[in-house]
Amino acid sequence: MKMRRLAAGVAAAALGATVLATAASPALADSGRGHTTLQFDAGPEPVWRGRAITLSGKLSVECDKDYISGIVSVHKADHCKRSERWHRLGWKRIVILFQPRGHGKWEYVDTITTSSRGYFAAKVPARTSGTWRAVFEGSGPLSPSQATDWVKVLGRH
Repeated sequence: MKMRRLAAGVAAAALGATVLATAASPALADSGRGHTTLQFDAGPEPVWRGRAITLSGKLSVECDKDYISGIVSVHKADHCKRSERWHRLGWKRIVILFQPRGHGKWEYVDTITTSSRGYFAAKVPARTSGTWRAVFEGSGPLSPSQATDWVKVLGRH
């Protein structure tokens, strides 16, 4: 059952609107939920075919009155400090998708879990130019968000 929900979420994310890297996805946000942002980078840009592409980023939630007052369940250090505007979210799943240049279909690549400090990273081999997408599908009272980054791959097919 979990795999069906995840597959449905990935399919829904694949059909969503493209968002620039480091931009939150207000179109996916749901009112009354903690506003999240996903910062994402795929690089180096450009990269030679066969070399590693590093996919990295961080997931954060806006520290507002609703978040602090308990819309989001607070566990251990997962809470906003008084001076914070954004708080990084640990232990959340990020789905990585890839869309080769000239294709309309998104391909599932991997699911990564953020570290305790909200960061994530993975390495994949460079095969063809295209757009990489990182998707946070939302979690309970946290809104979903996504970001994309284009990588040009150099070298022969």
